Amino acid sequence: MPTVSAAVSRALLTCTSEIFGVMGNGNAHFLDAALRTGFRFTAVRHESAAVTAADAYFRVTGKPAVATTTYGAGFSNAITPLAEAAKARIPMVLLTGDQPTTGARPWDIDQKAVSDAVGAKTFVVDARRPMAIALEAVAHALRERTAVVISIPYDIVSDEAAGEQAPTLSDFNLDPGHPAAAPQLLAQAASALNDSKRPLVLYGRGARLANAANAVTALADSLGALSSSTVLAPNLLAGRHGDLGITGGFSSAETAALIHESDVVLVLGAGLNQFTTRFGELFNDGAQVIQVDVAQAATSARVDAFIRADAAAVATALLPLVARREPGARWVDLAGDRLARTGEHARGDATAPDGLLDPRSVARALDSIMPADRVVVQDGGHFIGWGPMYWKVPGPHALHLVGTAYQSIGLGLASAVGAGAAAPDSTIVLASGDGGFLMGLADLESVIRSVRSGIIVIYNDAGYGAEIHQYGSIGLHEGPMLIPEVDFAAVARGLGANATKVRTLEDLSGLRDWVAAGASGVFVVDCRISPAVRAPYMEEVLEANRRSAAVRR
Repeated sequence: MPTVSAAVSRALLTCTSEIFGVMGNGNAHFLDAALRTGFRFTAVRHESAAVTAADAYFRVTGKPAVATTTYGAGFSNAITPLAEAAKARIPMVLLTGDQPTTGARPWDIDQKAVSDAVGAKTFVVDARRPMAIALEAVAHALRERTAVVISIPYDIVSDEAAGEQAPTLSDFNLDPGHPAAAPQLLAQAASALNDSKRPLVLYGRGARLANAANAVTALADSLGALSSSTVLAPNLLAGRHGDLGITGGFSSAETAALIHESDVVLVLGAGLNQFTTRFGELFNDGAQVIQVDVAQAATSARVDAFIRADAAAVATALLPLVARREPGARWVDLAGDRLARTGEHARGDATAPDGLLDPRSVARALDSIMPADRVVVQDGGHFIGWGPMYWKVPGPHALHLVGTAYQSIGLGLASAVGAGAAAPDSTIVLASGDGGFLMGLADLESVIRSVRSGIIVIYNDAGYGAEIHQYGSIGLHEGPMLIPEVDFAAVARGLGANATKVRTLEDLSGLRDWVAAGASGVFVVDCRISPAVRAPYMEEVLEANRRSAAVRR
């Protein structure tokens, strides 16, 4: 008979081949079984990185991965990324040790209570049906689109498992149960779209997950509509004439203007958060907004009509209900030459007035140097929009903003580890700030060791840029917001990476030569940027704060 740990490993291997983790007392037997079973294990240097890497693996591939930690401190170290995965609705599995079945030891905590608090359901393994419990956890993660925890009590990790008939994932309910759209709601949406003069189709991650690209394209083309994406579904309609690119704070001024002029907006699988809607300023007051989503109800007060259903199913159902428009009178035709300007962003100067680099010109220069086959992962911070604004990505699988669901920084390096395992043939590009990079520094070694081809761009403004712009600008003391300038290039070279300190755009020549030579290994680009250049999306945040303060007064 296999041990409990071996039985759990065999069950999980039917769902994924990837484990990221740190070994300790609580998971040592599981890792032994997993490696003997045939899992690919990527060691990371902090438990937080284990969960983040598994999260990133799913974001790129759409397939689950396993993170693993020991009990106690190992488990609690992983809570921030576990909360991020749960809030971002990323199916991933954290397998951890837990207190013995006989009761808590002095160093144990109530791990289930902690997991519950961040929205991750716990499945406790027993010796009678360890395989079934493990697969039940995976099924829950996939069906509910969330993170789960599988805990193995320490006193049974090496016990013999009972004779369990081996289940498969198909034995468990994987159906998310998305309802069909009500016919009367479809008819109302079709009527509004047929009456519109300037229709817009706005699609998000829900459309991507529903494999709705073809259905959305066909519907938008029939309507002669403009289309645009959220930052979670960039380039989903790659090459479609009339697609405006990313909506919201990362869009160009022309994109924002065209969206604001639209009279009916069909939202397919997008949550319409404050950043997408530019804090309520995205749509004009007279625009009718129709949202299609699998959520229980509309996710924004701006929605006029809500259809709870799958984005692809609704797009397909609407197609025969809308009148196909002839060329010439379509919104996509009326937009005319303006479409050519939707990709235009401020070019920036070589240097800012303080003599430091302008991050906009740095981002533009990097886009022209980096390999086209790239997967971009973005840590959180003031710099977060330079990539979405200035860097081309080959599809929605290739741009990921980590930490945004939980408002965290410091998850970028670990995300690069997971993305490297998920897309080994692509160049992994990490954008980070100096604050977040220092927070996750232990796993720079993991990136250098495990990523075949990687570029790490550090927007080094010697501070926590978002806080400087948001709070320093209103007079709060900047002392806690500042970071002594760190030579990240020297640190990276010490760990075995290629690296350069960039103080002028000419200093990017080393990266250019490395790419030309095959882009093998990891190259760290430590860019000393000016803290004086404020991103347009930060201006929107500040303006929203001012409006809110005025209302309170």
